[in-house]
Amino acid sequence: MADQVFYGSDGQIIERQKCEIYARVMGYYRPVSHFNPGKKSEFYSRKYFEEGKSLNSKFTETYSEAPATCACETVNFDSSLLGLAC
Repeated sequence: MADQVFYGSDGQIIERQKCEIYARVMGYYRPVSHFNPGKKSEFYSRKYFEEGKSLNSKFTETYSEAPATCACETVNFDSSLLGLAC
């Protein structure tokens, strides 16, 4: 692949550093530039999971803000037996 040339607003050539992308393969990270053509194609066609678009997102929105309660209040339990200050 030929190097790209970038120009600034004043017409001067801007020098840029190449950004290396790493992907986790079989438990370790490898640069995508070292992948074979088939693996590169598979990497760039991946679809990524987005938490906000999942079916579970409404559930997490509803219950993530619930106030924490002590287990002593939800069960008929005398916390003074264990010296707990509930």
